[in-house]
Amino acid sequence: MKEIRTPFGGILELYPCEAETARETVLICPGGGYSFLAPREAEPIAGAFGKAGYHAAVLKYCLEKEVLGTDPVRELAWSVRWLRNAAEWRGRAERLYTAGFSAGGHLAASLGVLWNEPSIFSPEEREQNRPDGLILGYPVISMGAYGHERSVRRLTGGDEELIRLFSLEERDLTQTPPVFLWNTREDEKVSSMNSLLFAQRLFQAGVDCEYHMFHRGLHGMSLATPEVESEEENLHPDSHIAHWLPLCLEWMEDGKSLDK
Repeated sequence: MKEIRTPFGGILELYPCEAETARETVLICPGGGYSFLAPREAEPIAGAFGKAGYHAAVLKYCLEKEVLGTDPVRELAWSVRWLRNAAEWRGRAERLYTAGFSAGGHLAASLGVLWNEPSIFSPEEREQNRPDGLILGYPVISMGAYGHERSVRRLTGGDEELIRLFSLEERDLTQTPPVFLWNTREDEKVSSMNSLLFAQRLFQAGVDCEYHMFHRGLHGMSLATPEVESEEENLHPDSHIAHWLPLCLEWMEDGKSLDK
């Protein structure tokens, strides 16, 4: 693993896989309510995609400001452009997915929705910002009635313009890349309505979306394997929820076949 310091104060961790033929990268954003970064949604996720033959990177985005505003999505966009252009990563991001969990899911989705937003990005940045796909686990999506209070506070500070900007279900979604989305009905921290609303609006916008809602499971299941079990948070392995990863890998393969 190698670390790259971003211009925003965060760290981009690089996890190249051993497969010489791998040409795709999954860029992972861990959750934590835009207040901390959950380790269970970082390196273990990178390792899982690495075992499946994908390069991975984890963005430990900077959380130092009291109100983060557009800094996280700008930092993620910078990381996407770096992975596509840096000499030491050249050829490893011919296809690039942004993946995220909880608030990290909001961040990954924000770039997928706002990659061409002129109030945030320059024309040159917009040319290379758009991910090839989004992988979202139990994401925060809304800043409204179903929003996650801490995420809304840390990202917007109550600013109405930022609330409108980051209420992703209310944005124009027609230019959003394909989405793999999953959550649990029992999520006690981020309402399942976040994922339901996003899936509905993606469908209405004509965007490719594969959506899975598992009937049980608390918030923060990550891989739902023994590796990420947390007694403290009452999060235990669940072989049913763990199906999300092979389902996601199949979806990624289907996407590649459609490109041919």
